[in-house]
Amino acid sequence: HVQLVEYGGDSVQAGGSLRLSCATSGFTFDDSDMGWYRQAPGNECELVSTISSDGSTYYADSVKGRFTISRDNAKNRVYLQINSLKPEDTAVYYCVRDPTDSDPVNYWGQGTQVTVS
Repeated sequence: HVQLVEYGGDSVQAGGSLRLSCATSGFTFDDSDMGWYRQAPGNECELVSTISSDGSTYYADSVKGRFTISRDNAKNRVYLQINSLKPEDTAVYYCVRDPTDSDPVNYWGQGTQVTVS
């Protein structure tokens, strides 16, 4: 079955950096578009960044220049490097696999908490 497990969330001071990892299994990672979402308390879930199967990337305006998404197809992992953290980056960060033609379902991880003070 499909599993996405996020790692790397922590409590850090503003200006610091974190690297979030998402370990995946149960689907063909190489063919999948992946993304990171986040949800802060009282806010709607927000798309942060995506990386397609061919490596194309997208970033929300609020994170451009500070966040970098990457993937390692050999390890079935997707990463989110977060630099210059701001208090407004505080949220639960979720790894998501987009629907595919053969499996039209979004899959979400359980989330990892990032707290910036």
